[in-house]
Amino acid sequence: MSVLPDPGASRAVLVGTSRYEHLEQLPAVSNNVQALAGLLCGPLSLQLPARHVTVVENPVAAHAVVGAVRQAAAEASDTLIVYFAGHGLVDAQDQLVLALPHTEFGRIETGLPYDWVRQVLLLDSRAERHVVILDCCYSGLALGRMSAGTGLADQAAVEGSFLLAAAAETRTALAPVGETYTAFTGALLEALRQGIPGGPALVDLGALYRHLRLTMEARGHPAPQARDRNSGAQVALGRNHADLPAAPVAAGASADAGERPWPDPRAIRTVTGFFTALADVRVVSGLTHQAVSERATGRMTAGTVGRLLNRSTLPTTWGTTAVYLSACGVPDEQITQWQTAWQQLRAQNVSAETASPEATRDGGPEKAKAWQRPLSAFRRRRDH
Repeated sequence: MSVLPDPGASRAVLVGTSRYEHLEQLPAVSNNVQALAGLLCGPLSLQLPARHVTVVENPVAAHAVVGAVRQAAAEASDTLIVYFAGHGLVDAQDQLVLALPHTEFGRIETGLPYDWVRQVLLLDSRAERHVVILDCCYSGLALGRMSAGTGLADQAAVEGSFLLAAAAETRTALAPVGETYTAFTGALLEALRQGIPGGPALVDLGALYRHLRLTMEARGHPAPQARDRNSGAQVALGRNHADLPAAPVAAGASADAGERPWPDPRAIRTVTGFFTALADVRVVSGLTHQAVSERATGRMTAGTVGRLLNRSTLPTTWGTTAVYLSACGVPDEQITQWQTAWQQLRAQNVSAETASPEATRDGGPEKAKAWQRPLSAFRRRRDH
C-alpha cells in the first residue's frame, strides 16, 4: 500500500554541483536543485516545511555533503530523501564517485565516494524509509552497492530504501545544452507537477520509476535504473494530479467516498503531518471551503474551515475536526482513525510539556516542594 510520508517527520537533502574547475559546466543542475526544493515544499508534492529541506549547491568539500546528510538522518524519523545532480565518475575499483567543484579526473580524494553517503544512511539514520535519487553519469553503479548479497549492506539493511538512478552503470546521463533542467530531473519534475495519466492515486516510487523509464526511452534518452529494498517502492512523493477526483463527494454517496484516495491518518506522526493531511482531505473531496460549510449544515462556517486548516497547534477538543471530516465525506471508520491520531498527538504534547526544561529544571515541582518543606519548618522554629 502506497503511503505519503509525514512532512513533519521527514527531511530532504538536495545536492547539486553545477560549477566545475576541471570538468564540463552543468548550469542546468542549479535549476534542478531549486525547482525540486520548491516542489517538495509545495502543494504538488510532500509539502515539507522549508526548514526540512537542505540545499547544498557547489559544496567546497565532501564533508559539507556528508555533514548535511548526517544531520538530516538524525532528525528524520519517517522518510529521508537524498538527491544529487552533477558529474559522476568511476574510480579504480569501479565504484561511483560524485564530482564536486574541485574534482579532477584520476584524483579520487577530490570527489565524494557514493559509499560514504550510503554508510551514513545505513548506519547513522533514524528514518524508517530512505529515498536516494542520483542524476549523474554512471549512477547505476550505486545499485550494485545497495543490493550487495553479503557484507555490510545486509548487516545494516534499512527498511524501505529505494534508489533511483538516472543512468545505468555503464551509461552517461544527459544534460542537453540550453535546456532548463537535465533530461532525467526534467522528466521527474514533469511527472510530479502534472501527474501520471492513468496512474495510481499516489505517485509512489515504483510507479514513478516505470513512468520515467517509458518517458526517457520514448525520448531517446538514457533509461533510468532503480533498486527497491523492503517495500521502498511504496513511498509516494505526492498525489497523482492527473488522477484527482473531478467531482466533489456527493451527499450520501458512501460507496464513492470510501473508494476515494483519502489521506491515511495511521501514517500521521506529527502535528505538521496532521494539518497537511487534514488539508489534503478537502483536496481529495473536491469541495471548496464554502461547500464544506454548506455540507456541515450550520455547524461550521467557511471561515472556521479556513482557520482549522491554518492552525499550527492541535485543537483542544475533537468536535470541529470531526464535523469537517464528515462534511468532506470521509467514511466513519476513517474518522475514528483520525480521532485516534489526534488523541495520540495530544498525549505526546502533554508528555513533551511535562518533560520540558522549565518543568524539570532543578528537579521539577516535586523537588521544589521538598525544598519548601524544610524552609517552612525553619521559619516556624525561628518564630518560636
